[in-house]
Amino acid sequence: MPNKIFIFLLMLLPAMAVADGAPLRLATTTTTVNSGLMDYLLPEFTAATGIEVQMIAAGTGEALRLGRNGDVDVVLVHARDAEDEFVKAGYGIDRADVMYNDFVILGPPADPAGIGSARSPGEALGRIADGEQLFVSRGDDSGTHRRELKLWRQVGRSPEGSWYREVGQGMGRTLQIANQMNAYTLTDRGTWLAYRGDLQIEMLFEGDPPLLNHYGIIAVNPARYPEVNYRAAGKLIEWITSPAARRLIDDYRVDGKRLFIPAAESPS
Repeated sequence: MPNKIFIFLLMLLPAMAVADGAPLRLATTTTTVNSGLMDYLLPEFTAATGIEVQMIAAGTGEALRLGRNGDVDVVLVHARDAEDEFVKAGYGIDRADVMYNDFVILGPPADPAGIGSARSPGEALGRIADGEQLFVSRGDDSGTHRRELKLWRQVGRSPEGSWYREVGQGMGRTLQIANQMNAYTLTDRGTWLAYRGDLQIEMLFEGDPPLLNHYGIIAVNPARYPEVNYRAAGKLIEWITSPAARRLIDDYRVDGKRLFIPAAESPS
């Protein structure tokens, strides 16, 4: 019996070491990084808990792949269907709503497709496709890219041709490319607000319910990957959904504009 107890304790040591001092590995979207939100929030989390965070910025698809491989401890992403699949397949647990913003469609100030008078995001995209106006897509399996493809499907379109450019880049770089090409693109409002001072393209369509953009946080399942820092992941989930963190999110501004709205205020 003593030998069995000793072997059991040896098996526990790696997990105990992770829990006691290893940094938290977070995969989060480029939108939360490009907007400056993570650089604003994470030092506050570290100050409150003593837990250091190693952050990886990636599209939602890549962030979830890192979670599925056990390469990170927690993910903060924005694609609810993919998040639910991640949890259902047993890769993640303890999902919680964090915040939301919305998507907007940017384009040339002259608006050659006339999307400014469209009645829905689907109609706006349809006008772009009908006129074969240049459209720059992230094309990177991010939450933004997934939402864009969903909008095309809803209007029965499969965008292709020389007018439709997939660039495989994060949101900030995609905005820069669309700006250089004087093209239309779909972006989250937070990244647009953070970059708009350097852009000539303008926001032309906004404010429709299908463009709401919800963010969720999920711990990687320790039952599947015992080496993950589940204790620290739980601390981040607890902290980022707390009233203190909600106030920080609510107070975050770029040029006086609120970029994200805490989940407690989120419409159903």
